[in-house]
Amino acid sequence: MLIDTHAHLNFSDFDSDRDQIIQKCLDNNIWIINVGTDLESSRKAIEIAQKGVYASVGLHPLNEEMFDIKSLAQLDSVVAIGEAGLDYYKRPKNKTKRKEFEDKQKSVFLTQASIASDLDLPMIIHCRYAHQDMVSMLDGLKGVIHCFTGNVDELEQYLDLGFYIGFNGIIFKLNLDDVILKTPIDKILIETDCPYLNPDLTANRNDPTNLIKVAKRIAEIKNIELDLLLEKTSKNAKSLFKFNPFAK
Repeated sequence: MLIDTHAHLNFSDFDSDRDQIIQKCLDNNIWIINVGTDLESSRKAIEIAQKGVYASVGLHPLNEEMFDIKSLAQLDSVVAIGEAGLDYYKRPKNKTKRKEFEDKQKSVFLTQASIASDLDLPMIIHCRYAHQDMVSMLDGLKGVIHCFTGNVDELEQYLDLGFYIGFNGIIFKLNLDDVILKTPIDKILIETDCPYLNPDLTANRNDPTNLIKVAKRIAEIKNIELDLLLEKTSKNAKSLFKFNPFAK
């Protein structure tokens, strides 16, 4: 079994062939968590959920319109809150505006963190150029740092807090070998972040069938058998997200 712990088959990129891709994944024993980034994509993730295809609902830090996440999160197909987090990549240069920008993202994140705590759900966390601020807000929470591109020191801080680390096709673009080596196998989750981050580094749309390429690369870096990596990462995903069959 492979579990893509961060996909966006709920995005419009897949409107023309979504059902076919989902069926191909299920036929090949690939389970999926489709991750919401706003109200529309969160609703879509729930709409297309079925056994083996789950949803996460939340507001991406670069999206602004808050919605009733808690109501959606209580539906049976929802296994996490997110993606939520901090993204300082395009923060303003002006000091006052920058603080306003950062404070707003922190406030939105903490609102979602409170929902996750209330519902005992893990969080799928997006963090870019904001690791120290992110670490400071994670006490008492559980989840995964999605698409991790930080350094070893930042990795160790997240691991100390009990968080899982998500790796995807970006490991073919950035040299994260040392980070991967230092991440315990029982804390690794694999993902695609499709339609983005194709492991082939092409402009082609990514999809969950490429997850095996990510897994193979991680196994090579860690010098372990692929079957062991697949067994452990699937176990990790099931443990964190508490997968349960549900009726649509």
